[in-house]
Amino acid sequence: MHNIYGVVLREEGKVYYFDGLDLEIEMNKYVVVNTDKGIQLGKVIRRIDEDKVKIALEDLKTIDRIATDEDYDIYLKNLSLSEKALVKSREIVKELGIDMNIIDVSYTLDKKQMLFNFVADERVDFRELAKKLAGIYKTRIELRQIGARDKARMVCGLGQCGRTLCCSTFLSHIDSVTMNMAKNQNIALNPTKINGLCGRLLCCLTYEDEEYTRCQYGMPSVGQSINSEYGYGKVVSVDILKRKYKIDVDGVLREIVLDNDSSKK
Repeated sequence: MHNIYGVVLREEGKVYYFDGLDLEIEMNKYVVVNTDKGIQLGKVIRRIDEDKVKIALEDLKTIDRIATDEDYDIYLKNLSLSEKALVKSREIVKELGIDMNIIDVSYTLDKKQMLFNFVADERVDFRELAKKLAGIYKTRIELRQIGARDKARMVCGLGQCGRTLCCSTFLSHIDSVTMNMAKNQNIALNPTKINGLCGRLLCCLTYEDEEYTRCQYGMPSVGQSINSEYGYGKVVSVDILKRKYKIDVDGVLREIVLDNDSSKK
């Protein structure tokens, strides 16, 4: 029997799925889970059927147990220690003159490992830093360089749509995003319009790109001169999803609507 639960490891963070085996767990209960980064505490926010999980059951990490009050107290203490470690690690980075910015520090629940996530423009030599941190905290130290998108995912925030960032909530894989997708959707190529908080192209440009590509079949481009039922004119605007466009014929605007069936070719 497999009880599959969606668990968040930080408030409003990404949802990870774990196999609870025969455990019956109420929503919003805290649990102790096995992750790639060690033993961590998380909160159950949903339960789903086995056939709706996109990951093979044998590849799912397991829920060890329902968390106790003692587990939660340890978690809170680790959060406090992590905040202090973040300040201390930044001081050491400054002393060593390393060109990097540590943005997040976390302990595993059993404190057997500390993970330091940092951003840097280039690859950096952090061996001396790791040695100093290990000497202070007496545990295994892992330093991981992350990109701009990963930083946004961890820091979280609100996107242009007013909702919590997709990468911090439900996106498990970020597809390649290209400038052509913005052009395809007739979006003004203004960085403030097409870039997210990470400074990279918006992940949501991939969501409707396939539909825009389909609807764009047979559509003219703005500025293109074409011969129509109203005569020869220049295209002044297009509405891709509604498959219609306007042309200027001798100073008169005419609207032309294309057959939706032709977009399926």
